[in-house]
Amino acid sequence: MTVQTLPFSTLISIDRKSPTPVFRQLANGLIDLIRKGQLKAGYQLPASRDMASMLKVNRTTIVAAYEELQAQGWVEPIKRKGNFVSTHLPISSPKSFQASAPAGVPAGQPNKFYRTIAAPPSGTRKLMPHQMMINDGFPDARIAPLDLIIDRYRFLSKRMNTYNKLLSEGSLGSNSLRTELALFLSQTRALDLSPEQVLVTHGAQLAISIAASMILQPGSSVIVGDLNYVLADRLFEQLGARLIKVKVDQDGIDVEAIENICKQSKPSLLYIIPHHHHPTTVTLSAERRIKLLDIIRRYQLPVIEDDYDYDFHYENAPILPLASAEHNGYVLYIGSISKTLAPTIRLGYLIGGQDFVWQASKLKQVLDIRGDVLFEESVAHLFTTGDMQRHLRKSVKVYKKRRDRFCELLQSSLGDVARFIVPNGGMAVWTLFDPGYSIPKLAERLATNGIYLNDGSLHKYKEDVNGIRLGFASLNTNEMQTFAQALKKSR
Repeated sequence: MTVQTLPFSTLISIDRKSPTPVFRQLANGLIDLIRKGQLKAGYQLPASRDMASMLKVNRTTIVAAYEELQAQGWVEPIKRKGNFVSTHLPISSPKSFQASAPAGVPAGQPNKFYRTIAAPPSGTRKLMPHQMMINDGFPDARIAPLDLIIDRYRFLSKRMNTYNKLLSEGSLGSNSLRTELALFLSQTRALDLSPEQVLVTHGAQLAISIAASMILQPGSSVIVGDLNYVLADRLFEQLGARLIKVKVDQDGIDVEAIENICKQSKPSLLYIIPHHHHPTTVTLSAERRIKLLDIIRRYQLPVIEDDYDYDFHYENAPILPLASAEHNGYVLYIGSISKTLAPTIRLGYLIGGQDFVWQASKLKQVLDIRGDVLFEESVAHLFTTGDMQRHLRKSVKVYKKRRDRFCELLQSSLGDVARFIVPNGGMAVWTLFDPGYSIPKLAERLATNGIYLNDGSLHKYKEDVNGIRLGFASLNTNEMQTFAQALKKSR
């Protein structure tokens, strides 16, 4: 007697051009039929040979699909009988995370047991994957040696002895990467370092968070620029600190104002971006740098020096970091590998005294037990082979050309409604628009051309500042031209 079965060839579609493997497409198709109730609990699936014949695929593909269904709990194998739809399906009813109002509380009012970090998002703007994005200064991942990192990662992952050893290196980070960073920073920034003074983190933002958390407590005070890196400001405020804002001009932060503050009452911390200040891109002058170092020593003022893109200087040689001079251990130096390679590569570092770094690693362990040691080792290998240094030299040349072309196009597109200074380094142009010009409306008009632009809500600097950072490093020549043409149409 012939056993009747469903016409699976018409119920399940297979796309052989899809990146999803055929066996998984088949498994997903059967799961969908079970969810819809077309395959009931206890239903016997066709034998692998029969199903392969119906769908015109290899029998091993059907076996792999059935094994996938078994692993997920959709199918139960019964010895000498076959595969049956499970009587206990892995289906759950999703529960909403929206809190229901308790007794006595009006409907619509949530149970607020948590802090409000920021206002809820407004508007309906969405960044689609196919759109061009004008960021505030990211590197171009397309020119980064990511394939070398992946190859090294794959090589290390297959060496279990190495892998097990790496897992024991702890929260300071990969020893190889700390050693390479100590050497690299000594050679490029004149920092006298040992690996014990280097803490590797998941990006520079985490390094800032750890350093600040080691110093600040509720009621502390922090000197920052009146125009400053917004996420650092938010972090300090979340730690309970009070911001003391000091003016930033074309020569960097006002050092005289810092000294006057210290004379009245020494603050807990100074946060400063002396190179390519965020957002304005200005650099702290040599004269102010010398005076600030004197203030740091005299007042024993702890400093977080955020030097996120030191390596990208296009004119004269960059001024050395504050941390490279005598500061009696009060300057904590922070840098980013993400800015060197790609924004999705979350690697940064914190440099300080050996005891400070050790204590900071214990705090990091509470937040982030350890980083991806294989990835850190793979990046270290770039430094060891010289590939990172070659990438930096190449990137500086590429980004300098892009800066020059971008500024030319920006001037021709927005010259009568905006002003900017060509930056000496970094990856973005700080652009100030006329007071009456609406950046949000410009962003809306650009969106119709498939281009995403920060409308100013991403980083709120000052109410009287009508400006945004326009990143150029991640745009090639054709993309810049497209952006410039869209700017002319959207003004």
